[in-house]
Amino acid sequence: MRWIDRLETIVLFFLLSFLYYFTLPVHPPKNIRLTDTSVDSIIAKLQNEGVEVGRIDAWVLHRLDTPQTGWLYLGKNRMNRLEFLRKVGSSSGRFKPVTLIPGETTVIFFDQLAKSLDRNATKLRQAFDRLSPYPEAGILAESYNIPLQYDENRIVNYLVNLTEQRYRRLAREAGVPYDPKEWQRILTVASIIQKEAANRREMPLIASVIYNRLRKKMRLQMDGTLNYGRYSHVRVTPERIRDDNSTYNTYRHRGLPNAPVCNVSTAAIRAALHPAKTDYLYFFRNKKGTHDFFKNYKAHLKEVRKKRRELEEEKKTGH
Repeated sequence: MRWIDRLETIVLFFLLSFLYYFTLPVHPPKNIRLTDTSVDSIIAKLQNEGVEVGRIDAWVLHRLDTPQTGWLYLGKNRMNRLEFLRKVGSSSGRFKPVTLIPGETTVIFFDQLAKSLDRNATKLRQAFDRLSPYPEAGILAESYNIPLQYDENRIVNYLVNLTEQRYRRLAREAGVPYDPKEWQRILTVASIIQKEAANRREMPLIASVIYNRLRKKMRLQMDGTLNYGRYSHVRVTPERIRDDNSTYNTYRHRGLPNAPVCNVSTAAIRAALHPAKTDYLYFFRNKKGTHDFFKNYKAHLKEVRKKRRELEEEKKTGH
């Protein structure tokens, strides 16, 4: 009985020590990127991040589900060790950062997103058609953290809901009601600004040209409107201008396109809401990659001819 008593004491001691060990706190970063499913690699990664883990933690992780790669959102810098290990050894909490580049179209973005998250692009587009109040620009162009356990429907629902919250906030800031019909017009203007402006500083000036031309019932005649949908990165040619019969062809169609051209940034939306006060009706790209603005066609045409002569001279001289 003495040996049994001693054995029980030893077992109880180790059990209590084991339990005590898991009450000790760890201090991880709020986000950790795990690039390997190997427990040994994960432990090494955590140690390099300054997290207090060792062999016992590795032993526990080996007995949990196979850890998943990706970013792990923890949300706090101090937590119970057992809670921490459960999160590391679980697929929940994993996310992947994705960025929707301003000016990109939704169809191209979903192709990229499907590849990045191993999802189905068609299902993403179908979910977007169901959930977004807008045929384009229904997702604000910025960065997002997508939970890895989300399917196509939840991904799109997450992106659209976040966007709607931000659109409502932008409307409040501008002192205008958030009416989807009117907001689509604002998004359409913003999308043209996004395609045409060389930088953020130009956006209010481009906005003023758009509104001034609309006010005078002039055709917008802007190449960027033809970079819609699958044509996002396709060079606009005279043939495209001649053959495209959609409302996106602002050389042929008077007024705004029926829908936004692309996804937009908050800067483009603010420019659409607060255009610069100018008399500009024309703009032309200069050698610096930005634009020169003009109030009348004569001045604009003079600059166009000047630039063409300079290009011809450069071709002749090879400079």
